[in-house]
Amino acid sequence: MTDAALHAHDAHGHGHLKLVYQPSLPINNGKLFLWLFLSTEIMFFAALIGEYIVLRFGAPSGTWPAPHDVHLAEWIGALNTGVLLFSSVTIVMALEAAKNNQTGPAKAWFLATFLLGSVFLGVKAYEYNAKFQHGIYPAKPHSLIHEKADIYYMQAARLRLEGLQRSYADAITAKELKVPGGGPPAPAAATADSATAAAQGAPGAAPAEGQPAAAENAAAKVGAFLEIDDLTEAQGKNDPDVKRYIVVTNLLNHLLKFSEQIAATDPDPIQRRAAMEFVATAIYPLHHGPGGHEQFVNVLASEQTRLLNEKDAIAKQAKEIESQKEEKLKTLDELEKAATQDEAAKTQLKVELNALDNELTSGSLRAEAIDGRIKIHEELEHAKEGLNEEHHWLRLPIKIPSGNMWASTYFLMTGFHAIHVLVGLIAFAVVLPKRLDATRANLIENIGLYWHFVDLVWIFLFPLLYLF
Repeated sequence: MTDAALHAHDAHGHGHLKLVYQPSLPINNGKLFLWLFLSTEIMFFAALIGEYIVLRFGAPSGTWPAPHDVHLAEWIGALNTGVLLFSSVTIVMALEAAKNNQTGPAKAWFLATFLLGSVFLGVKAYEYNAKFQHGIYPAKPHSLIHEKADIYYMQAARLRLEGLQRSYADAITAKELKVPGGGPPAPAAATADSATAAAQGAPGAAPAEGQPAAAENAAAKVGAFLEIDDLTEAQGKNDPDVKRYIVVTNLLNHLLKFSEQIAATDPDPIQRRAAMEFVATAIYPLHHGPGGHEQFVNVLASEQTRLLNEKDAIAKQAKEIESQKEEKLKTLDELEKAATQDEAAKTQLKVELNALDNELTSGSLRAEAIDGRIKIHEELEHAKEGLNEEHHWLRLPIKIPSGNMWASTYFLMTGFHAIHVLVGLIAFAVVLPKRLDATRANLIENIGLYWHFVDLVWIFLFPLLYLF
C-alpha cells in the first residue's frame, strides 16, 4: 500500500495507534518497593552494628564482658544461626514448589519456614530469660549491674541484705517460731510497742500514730529471741524462712560488714579496694581475668592464713592483759587494806582496769568476727558460680565492667532483630491459609527476600555478640 493509500485509510478512521509499555526495570512494582524498603533497613542495621563495633572495641582493654559473664552460650547462638539458615532453604523450596503449581509441597515448606522462625524466637526468649533471672537488664530499676566495686556497690548490697533480713524476720515472727531452749517470741505488735515506748522514754507507752511498725524493727526482734547456731540445727533444715534468715544474717555480718570495716579503716588504699572486690567476686565471680573463682579461692586461703595469725595475736594479747589485770587487782586490793587509803591511786587503778576490760572485750569481739569470717569461707569456696547462683533468691547487685553498656547494645540490636523476625512470622501466618500456586509465586518471593535479609542480619550479629 502506498503512502497516499495509507493516508487515505487513516483519514477514514480505520487506523489505530498502539503503544507498548516497556518497564525501566525488569522487576514488578512489589519487588521494587520491597528493595527500597530493604535499602532503608540495611542502613538502619548498619548504623546499629557500627555503633556496637565502636563501643565494643573502644572499651578499655579487658573490661568488655566475656560471653559467659553475661550468660551467653556460644552453642545456643550457633544453633539459632543454623535454624535461620535452614529456614532460608525452606522458603526457597516453597517458592520453587509454588512456581511448579505443587501447592501441597509449597505449603509444607512454607509452614516449615514459619516453624523454624518460631523456634528462633523461642530460643531467643530462653536466652533473654536467663539474663533476666540474673539481673541483667538494659536499664534500671531492674538491672543489678554495677560497673565497679565501690561504696555505691557496697551500699546497694547492704540495703538488699538488710531488706531480706527484715522480710524473713517478719515471716518467722508471724509464725511465732519457738526456739530450742527458749520460749515463743513476743507478738509483733507488743515488741513494736516496747521499742517505740523505749524510744519515747515512757515504759509501756503505746506507739505514736504513724510510727513505723514491725517491718522496721523485725531484724532486731528476731535477734532478741533467735540464736543462730541453735536455729541451724533445729529448724534450718525444715523451715525455708529460717534457713534463708540464717544465710542472709551470716552474709551481712561476716561478709559485707567485715569487708566494709576494712574498706573504711585500712590505711592502705589497695587493701580497701581489695575488700570491696572481695565482696563483688563472692557474689558474682567473672569467668575471665583476675576475678575468676580459682583466683578467688587463692584469695580465701591467703585471707584465712592472715586471720588465723591475727587471732593468735589477739589470744596472746589477751593473756598479757589478763596478767596486767591480776597485777592491778592485787595492787588495788593492797590499797583497800592499807591503813592510809590513797583514793586517787585507787581511782586511777579502776580506770586502768576498765580500759583493760574494754581491750579484752574488743579483742573477744574481733576474735568472734574472725571466726565468722573463716566459717563463711567454706560457703564462698563451695559457691563456684557465686552467691547469686548458689542462692537465686538473693539477687544481690553484681559487678560487670562495661556491663550496662553491653546490656544496652545487646538488647537493642537483638530486640530490633527479633521484631523483624516477628514481622516475618506474621507475614507467613497471613499467607499460609492461601493456595500457594504459581499465581502467588511473586508474593512468596517477596516474603522470601525479606526473610533472607533477616537471616543475613543475624549472621553479622552472631559473631559480634557471641564470639568477640
